[in-house]
Amino acid sequence: MNRTRDRASAQGLLPRMEARPRKDGLVTYRYHPMGGKPINLGTDKQQAIRRVLDLLGDGNDAGTIRRLWQQYQDAPDWKRLGDRTRADYKVYSEPLLRVFGEMRAAHITAPMVARYLRVERAEAPVRANREKSLLSNLMQLAIERGEATANPCREVRRNREAPRTVAPSSADIQAMVDHAKAKGGQWVVVTMAAEFAALAGSRKAEFLGAHWSQVGEAEIRLIRAKQREGVERVDRVQISPALRELLERLRGVARNDQLGVLFPNRQGNAYTPSGFAAMWGKLMREVLAQGVVQKRFTFHDLRAHYATEHKRLTGHLPDLHADPGTTARVYERSREAKRRAL
Repeated sequence: MNRTRDRASAQGLLPRMEARPRKDGLVTYRYHPMGGKPINLGTDKQQAIRRVLDLLGDGNDAGTIRRLWQQYQDAPDWKRLGDRTRADYKVYSEPLLRVFGEMRAAHITAPMVARYLRVERAEAPVRANREKSLLSNLMQLAIERGEATANPCREVRRNREAPRTVAPSSADIQAMVDHAKAKGGQWVVVTMAAEFAALAGSRKAEFLGAHWSQVGEAEIRLIRAKQREGVERVDRVQISPALRELLERLRGVARNDQLGVLFPNRQGNAYTPSGFAAMWGKLMREVLAQGVVQKRFTFHDLRAHYATEHKRLTGHLPDLHADPGTTARVYERSREAKRRAL
């Protein structure tokens, strides 16, 4: 009697490969060479595919995702990306290469991409979407280089992303500020950065490296972090009484009022993204544990606080994003809408 086929395990295999299900739930992979005995390849599917490639003499790294990732960083498309996007892609590449690194782009199928999204990275569905975007870029590069003929990433639906609904209240922000003042040191600088984000609505990447030379009498000039190619957008943030009071406190910790950064670290330099994130994460865990705030919020949620309060006070949304619809959909988080009757 013939063995029942295991169609799911056989998906994505190379020609002349076979998947044989076992009683213990694992699957053994074999390769049937022309005119020879079957070769046992073990139970790891990706390792089995790599072994077959070696047997066929295709074991060099040309056309592999790892090699394409290296080539992508030398391509013109990479040079057009912003510094923040490049840094993000380097983070996204780590789990992606662990799974697909040694595979050839031509052998990656849509079911493999779907499994990566739904199974391999099930614990981080939103991050998996970003990793899939990077994989799609690498597959497109493979097509242009003649190392693949199709991009399977385009055939797979992304994981659903629910927009965040948290917008920290002014009371929560002030409670965190008061807690930091009692601790002293760099914690005060970290919470002043949080106050700035809540008052000005700027991204962390836009103001953490800002210098005092960008602060005028009536406004602060910040380079918008997400730019369209060839167009530099400058945000001119008008200084309100609350923001002016914050700037006065910042001058109290400034190392150099003209050349120094607005938010200096212990050495007087600008915080790195990872260094600031570590400080913020530690502070958030502490205020939650001590009951200073009752609900966790991210630093980016402070931008939503600004957009929501701006609309409540002025009746319209601020200019935060190239697409106004994104501001309305992502950052405005009030649960009420006002309008005039005719």
